[in-house]
Amino acid sequence: MDMNLTDKSVSQIAGIIRADWTQGGKKVYFGAVPYLDAMRSMDKVTDDYFADSGPSVIRYFLANATTWKGEVARAVKAELNKRIKGVY
Repeated sequence: MDMNLTDKSVSQIAGIIRADWTQGGKKVYFGAVPYLDAMRSMDKVTDDYFADSGPSVIRYFLANATTWKGEVARAVKAELNKRIKGVY
C-alpha cells in the first residue's frame, strides 16, 4: 500500500482507514463510524461537515480510533494529527 499520504484527500484517507481496519473481517469501532463516514465527504481538513468543523470531526475520529492499530494506523493517525495541528 502506498503510504505517501500527503497528496491524499481526507476522503481518500478515510477509504484507506476503512480498508485497513476491516481487513480480516474486523469491524470499525462503533464510536469511530460516524466520524469516518463524515470524513468520506471531506476533501480537506478545513471542510465542514454540516455544523461540525473538519478538525473537530477528525479529532473525534482519532479519539475513537484507539483500537485501530498497526503500521497503517500509525502512519494515518500521524498524518491526520499533522494536518489538524494549528487549525481552529
